[in-house]
Amino acid sequence: MKDTTNTARVAGYLAKMFRVLNEHYFENKLEEPIITIQSTPRVYGHVTISKVWHKANGEQCRELNIGAGTLDRPIEYVVSTILHEMSHLANLQEMVKDCSRGNIYHNKRFRDRAEQCDLKISYDPKVGWSITEPTEALIDFIISQGWGDIHMGRTDGYIRTGAGGTAQPGADTPGGKRPSSTRKLICPQCGQSVRATKKVHIICGDCMVPMVEV
Repeated sequence: MKDTTNTARVAGYLAKMFRVLNEHYFENKLEEPIITIQSTPRVYGHVTISKVWHKANGEQCRELNIGAGTLDRPIEYVVSTILHEMSHLANLQEMVKDCSRGNIYHNKRFRDRAEQCDLKISYDPKVGWSITEPTEALIDFIISQGWGDIHMGRTDGYIRTGAGGTAQPGADTPGGKRPSSTRKLICPQCGQSVRATKKVHIICGDCMVPMVEV
């Protein structure tokens, strides 16, 4: 994976993940938005209802933002946020109303769409069916793609809150740093690495020595 310690590379990395997820979960039916990285102190991300970006050729696009202060979460949670927002995009394209109360409260239409993307969606009285976590199936898919953590993030001091921060649909609620659901193992001799979703005992096929967890 390319170095992810500058915003240009991170933006490209997020755009690449969007395209892979679009193919895997949405049959490439989603219109590609402009991926942005901005500070969103109370939420992990958002999408815009309107097509707020325009290009020189006249094309107009929605915006999908990932909060700058949340980039260095475990990669499975970053991907979960992207899929959360992509679920909103799918509903917007199909004119399915999945939020109310100022586009903050997520209804069961959102939950049903998001759960089709290997997300675990839990209920919160303030934001509805919005609390978003990766399932084992999603973690396995991330591992199969070789996606690793992003190695930068902005110090935003985001706080745990249910309903603040955005007038647009697409905010899953921050709850602080979560531990990664994956673990990395590396060969102490050649440095080859793998990821696993549970504790495993693996031998490097090249060096024939046990790999160690890092």
